[in-house]
Amino acid sequence: MNLPVLKASDFASDQDVRWCPGCGDYSILAQMKKVLPDLGVPREKIVFISGIGCSSRFPYYMNTYGMHSIHGRAPAFATGLKSTRPDLMVWVITGDGDALSIGGNHFIHALRRNLDINIVLFNNRIYGLTKGQYSPTSVEGQVTKSTPMGSIDHPLNPLSVALAAEATFVARSIDAHVKHLGYTLQRAAEHKGASLVEVYQNCNVFNDGAMAYAQERKQRAQNVVELEHGKPLVFADGKKGVRLVGTRLEIVNTDEVPVDDLLIHDETEPNPSIHMMLARMTYPSMPEPIGVLRAVGGVSTYDDRINAQVHQAKEMKGEGSLDGLFRSGDTWEVGAPTS
Repeated sequence: MNLPVLKASDFASDQDVRWCPGCGDYSILAQMKKVLPDLGVPREKIVFISGIGCSSRFPYYMNTYGMHSIHGRAPAFATGLKSTRPDLMVWVITGDGDALSIGGNHFIHALRRNLDINIVLFNNRIYGLTKGQYSPTSVEGQVTKSTPMGSIDHPLNPLSVALAAEATFVARSIDAHVKHLGYTLQRAAEHKGASLVEVYQNCNVFNDGAMAYAQERKQRAQNVVELEHGKPLVFADGKKGVRLVGTRLEIVNTDEVPVDDLLIHDETEPNPSIHMMLARMTYPSMPEPIGVLRAVGGVSTYDDRINAQVHQAKEMKGEGSLDGLFRSGDTWEVGAPTS
């Protein structure tokens, strides 16, 4: 069957997009609309599921199926949907507060099960929808409405959490780096298994400029390493690089060391130890990596495994019936109360 040729505008709903002017969410929405037509998946086979937060308005703005669910539970809804409808492409849209606080448990288990879904985590290091409280990714000392004397929490690193859960696809991009963002979303969509894309997203109302070091083009070259599979880690217009010395990463000047000394990125390495080291590179002590940290194929997915069990059960016991299930096993008859 020949599918109709779709354009980015075909994925725009009839709803007015209502985020604050200048919000980074607009960029993520625009790149998603550009990527989807190239995937060759009909709109009726695509579902966006969100929790609660500014990012969670996303399903309203996509001309696909969607669900605005409850706080932190989008991965749970996605698990049920993908398990019963494995033919669908399922996206989870979430934020740093939604996914990593109340939703942390669901986030981890969706990744470690390798459910074939795509999680896009908008990280602005603040609670925007509820007007500026600190979030799990806020930096230490950050003064917010809920931390007037500065946050005393250590920030959570989404990439480290995902790698610890043995996610098979882990990546990071930036709202202002639109070409990179579009490419990264496409890579995630093409991956078979659970994919996480963390997107640095500016909240220009409650946390403006928190990640300017990575978002602004003039600063980005010095503070960000763009990962490319099979290539050495270099940044600062090629003047600086990253090499592995024992069990730690070291920044070097590329004109002072042979190119063979530089770390070659291997996103397919099954052992995530070096991927974890990359995830722990944080500004300002180190440049931060963007791109695909890890992309491991050939790992069975949760939805495939659960449907294989369903198929096996049907072969052994037949289709069964819901009414028969209700009436099976021990039953009790409740009579009139006795005095």
